[in-house]
Formats: sequence, C-alpha cells, structure tokens
Amino acid sequence: MRTYRRLSVRLSKPDRDELRELLRRGIQPVRTVFRALALLQLDADQATSEVAGNLQLTAKAVREIGRRYEDGGLARALYDQQRPGAAPRLEGSQKQRIIDMVCSDPPAGRARWTVRLIAEEAVNRKLVPRAGRETIRVLLASHDLKPWRGKNGVRGRTQRGLHRQDGERAGDV
Repeated sequence: MRTYRRLSVRLSKPDRDELRELLRRGIQPVRTVFRALALLQLDADQATSEVAGNLQLTAKAVREIGRRYEDGGLARALYDQQRPGAAPRLEGSQKQRIIDMVCSDPPAGRARWTVRLIAEEAVNRKLVPRAGRETIRVLLASHDLKPWRGKNGVRGRTQRGLHRQDGERAGDV
C-alpha cells in the first residue's frame, strides 16, 4: 500500500475570503465549486481521504487540488489551464486554392461538385497532401458555398424589360 505525506493546505485570509465569495455567487462550473470546497475542507485540517469521501472525489483528485494550490496559488487550483487545441488542417493558401477549384466547373463527367469529390480532387491536384470530407465541409460552410446544389447562388441576368426605372412595371407602356 502506498503512503502519502499528509497534505496540509493553509489558505491565506484573502484566498479563504475569495473562496467563500465564489461559493456565495450565482452559477459556477461544478468543477470549480468542488475544487473550492476541497480547498476549504483541506484548510480546515481534514484528511485527504475524508475530503474525498465528503465530495465524492478520489483521494488523488483532492491531493492534486491541494498540490496545485501550493505550487501555483488559488487560480491554478480552481481553474484549468488553457489548452492549445488542434492545429488547423488547412493553411490560408490551401483554403483559397480549394475555394477556387470549387468555383470552377466540376471535372468531366460530373454535373456538380460534392464534398467527397472536392476532397478527392484537392488531393489529386496536389492542392493539399490530404483532406477529409469534414474539413472540406467546414471550409465550404465558412464561405457559404453549396456546390452540390444545382444553382449555387450564381444568377443569370434578368429578362429584358422585367425591371424598369421610375417604378414602372413590364406591362406599363
């Protein structure tokens, strides 16, 4: 069985007051509330296992909250750090080349572009090393393009005489 040194968290008065104020405020994320409660209970000299039982957390989670407070202060203990997220799949120039391709005529034998066809053609034409259908769909949605529709927002000229100046209608001559 593993033994841990007893975690003794001593909150400063401003930190304790801030935690109490945080719990008095309106709606808070559940994670933040549990972390605040754990810190207050650890400050009240309760054992890690006791705090874990009170809050339905694991003892490891309670120890981690206490360690984060000791290492980085109240903000570090209560809130998660910003995560970087995934890198964009397409660069700006690649996006533009795909959009240019979609605005041109579809390949021979095809009536219109589909998301799958765009993904395949972008790779075949070496515009991008690889492209998934979802990446292409999101790109098209961000540019409000729907190439699979018969009419993709391109309008022909209106018939002559339908629209006249000075509020006249086509039949008024």
